[in-house]
Amino acid sequence: METPVFEEIDPAGDCECPGCRHWRRVLPHSPAGRAPAHPTAYRALVVATAAASATAVSALGAGPAAALPAALHAPHRPDAPAADEPGTPQGPRAPLHGAAGRPAAPPAGAELAGVTRTEIVDRAKIWVAAKVPYSMTAYWSDGYRQDCSGFVSMAWKLPANEWTGSLATVADRITKDELQPGDILLFHNASDPEKGSHVVIFGGWTDGTRTAYTAYEQTPPHTRKLDTPYAYWTNSAQYLPYRYKGVTEGRAGEAGGAQAPPAAAGPASHGVAGYPGRGMFRPGADNAYVTRLGRQLVKKGFGASYTRGPGPRWGEADRRGVQAFQRAQGWRGGAADGHPGPETWRRLFS
Repeated sequence: METPVFEEIDPAGDCECPGCRHWRRVLPHSPAGRAPAHPTAYRALVVATAAASATAVSALGAGPAAALPAALHAPHRPDAPAADEPGTPQGPRAPLHGAAGRPAAPPAGAELAGVTRTEIVDRAKIWVAAKVPYSMTAYWSDGYRQDCSGFVSMAWKLPANEWTGSLATVADRITKDELQPGDILLFHNASDPEKGSHVVIFGGWTDGTRTAYTAYEQTPPHTRKLDTPYAYWTNSAQYLPYRYKGVTEGRAGEAGGAQAPPAAAGPASHGVAGYPGRGMFRPGADNAYVTRLGRQLVKKGFGASYTRGPGPRWGEADRRGVQAFQRAQGWRGGAADGHPGPETWRRLFS
């Protein structure tokens, strides 16, 4: 049997997978001429050697070769964009601009600043546009740490940089059905905070099925906005919805969260507050009341006809949603034609 030939190689210097990190710690400094490679390259050599050894062993009647260990480099999640593993180690609770920054971090339980949902999403968009690099030690010009919890602290206008272990102290647990733009989905792994812990800002449902949403998040390599399966790509059951205690009502310009008038806006047609009249829901109508109607249908569980988030243009999906709601009231015939009258509006928004 020929002696197998080994090539001396180093782990990749820019790879952060567990295998590369391990080999960079234990291997001696690379002399000139050795090529960097992933630990999977070592495995390839082991496989080749094992294959040759297996042939030899079989020839001696000693049985099959032992099973080989799996590659050290973890694969990306299926159906997820490359490099979207959170891998989000983060700093502890800290003042704005860091330990040497100003002002000092206020005590826990300090009065929270009010912020609207629109402000939260708009502030998140600033970092998305700037593609703020991910870092657990660096602080952006606004004073907030450039990790996932610092990003939420910034969007919520918190007086300090919180972390996944403390964000719940300034928020209330809510249900999936209660989620609105500006809320968060939080996973804090208390046993190992740097393994899996992550938080994203909910930007609105992508459609009426509520199986995916627009997420704003700070994750390597930089801040991003991405349609994301509910509740997240991995560890989905661990992500819990929360709402900032200081949030004030306001709509955000997102799918499932479009700008809409307040409940009592406009004249009260037929004595029903906020109802704008049938003219706002004619074929071809395009206005904020249609969006508001669609959002309420989704909230009440009558959004199955939507293939994407409710929008300002009246369409068949809106009519079918209204009709389903009307039939749920026990109405039939012309009373359930799918066109919202004052009594439909009153019951829908009661």
